[in-house]
Amino acid sequence: MSNLFDFVNDINYKKENILTEDNESKYVPYVVNKSLSYFIDTIFQANEMNVRHSVDKRLQFDFLLNSVRSKKRFSKWVKPEKLESVEVIKEYYGYSDDKAKDVASILSHHDINKIKDKLDKGGAK
Repeated sequence: MSNLFDFVNDINYKKENILTEDNESKYVPYVVNKSLSYFIDTIFQANEMNVRHSVDKRLQFDFLLNSVRSKKRFSKWVKPEKLESVEVIKEYYGYSDDKAKDVASILSHHDINKIKDKLDKGGAK
């Protein structure tokens, strides 16, 4: 049973060619390319596969498997930063992320602190 990161590990350092007809549906080229784009030595191969996104999954995997040098690579996935003020505005006004970000740029720290006080439910923090 192969999961998505088994494919990434196979491309990066195992080089065992684990892609079969049974698990081909689990191979997601976008995520594999994104994981390879974090490294300077694999960014060009990931970009080539992004440019040729319509190519068959098997061909994409084979290209990456044979063109990426064997090396242990690990990086944490970049996640969007959550701003406390945006979360407070979302809860108070019921806004979406985008609308709350727009409002956060308008409100002062004093206004946001007032909203926090109104939302305070008490209890131990």
